Amino acid sequence: MKQIKIFHKVIAVNLANILLIVVTGFLAYHSLEQVLTKLRFVEIADGLDSSLLEMRLAEKNFFLYGEKSALSEIHSKINDSIKTIERSRPDIVRAIGEAKTARLESNLENYNRTLQEAGTGNTEAQAKVRSAGRNTMDFMNYITASERAEVNSIIAGSQRGLFFSFVLIVFTAVGVTLLLSVRVLGSLKRIEKAAHLISGGEFEKIEPEKSRDECGMAVSALLTMARELRNHEEQMIEARKLASIGILISGVSHEIGNPLNNISMLAQNFVELYDRMGRHEHIEYVKRIEDETERIQRIVKELLDFARPKKPDFREADINSVVNKSMRLVQNMISVCNIDSKMELKEDLPTVFIDEDQIQGVLINLLTNAIHASSPGDRLRLATRFNPDSARVEVEVEDTGSGISSEILPHIFDPFFTTKGAGGTGLGLFVSYGIIKNHKGEMRVKSEAGVGTCFTIELPACSRLERS
Repeated sequence: MKQIKIFHKVIAVNLANILLIVVTGFLAYHSLEQVLTKLRFVEIADGLDSSLLEMRLAEKNFFLYGEKSALSEIHSKINDSIKTIERSRPDIVRAIGEAKTARLESNLENYNRTLQEAGTGNTEAQAKVRSAGRNTMDFMNYITASERAEVNSIIAGSQRGLFFSFVLIVFTAVGVTLLLSVRVLGSLKRIEKAAHLISGGEFEKIEPEKSRDECGMAVSALLTMARELRNHEEQMIEARKLASIGILISGVSHEIGNPLNNISMLAQNFVELYDRMGRHEHIEYVKRIEDETERIQRIVKELLDFARPKKPDFREADINSVVNKSMRLVQNMISVCNIDSKMELKEDLPTVFIDEDQIQGVLINLLTNAIHASSPGDRLRLATRFNPDSARVEVEVEDTGSGISSEILPHIFDPFFTTKGAGGTGLGLFVSYGIIKNHKGEMRVKSEAGVGTCFTIELPACSRLERS
């Protein structure tokens, strides 16, 4: 089933909230319109009430004191009230309805008729006038009180509606925000975890992402990138090995050439001097030839072990042994460049869990860089030690060569960054850094232009538990 994306969820929730706000606004506007209509009627009703009161007072003056002018005054006020109702009829009908409006008009007309009868001297007219006036007054008071009560009811209902709408909007917004936050933060944590695993080279520990929303797609893209990085890293490691072999060929050929020349000279001397030598000297010559042959075999084996492409093979190893092998492979280059080399290897170091070929490749790369940065008479130091605080075995490659400027130093581990111009690929230190990270180690550098450079490799020492 296709999963709804976070973008669509946000849009849906926002649309729902907007719709709720629009409905709430419409209901509030409708309630306000009703209140205003009722209030306009109440204003009209207040004016009619005042006129009715004056009519009743004039009515008493007419019956008690016989003031003829009072009767005409009442007729005038009734006509004014009827005209007021006619002018404001749409507002009054909206407020109290057609039936009540018609009844109000009927009461006023009835009141007016009874007053006319009273003016003719009808003796029963007085009771009818008072009854009509009282009915008109009572009905006006009734509808006025009803409209005031309805106004209060509308206002109270609007308050409740607005309150519940506000609570619902806030609850929806907060609830959805929390849900989305949990979803997004969860994905960000998975991305962070994957990034840490990638930085540590632990690609196989990255779990696949099942979610198909934006966060899930981001995690999946990160996983794809991690797999591609792993593939490219392995390719670059092998490419760097081949490049290192090309650099070492001249030195290795010289290393092999020396024992071959010695074997040739020993063989020639052995043939020429065979008859004049005793048995002991014969054996000595043959042993020397055998030693030179073993020397060639050792050089070839170490070169093949380094160059042969294979998957990482982590094993418990002695770091001093790896350092010695690496130093032997570059010794001829050191001699040709007239560089003073020194090894300071601490004894009884803890073993390390490494791929010897990869670590050897890293050391050869650092040693080769140090040689290229040095001039005749410069010093090269290769040292090992154990740091009890970090429980790590450390290897230092230090030279007194040209050094690295402070502007360049932060970028030396970047891919394709090189200070050798067209003569470098910019992958050596990048690949070496990745190899050390894959070994759960660290590589750091200190350098000063014109003074020299020191690379330090830290590798976790094997614990006693790991050895057992």
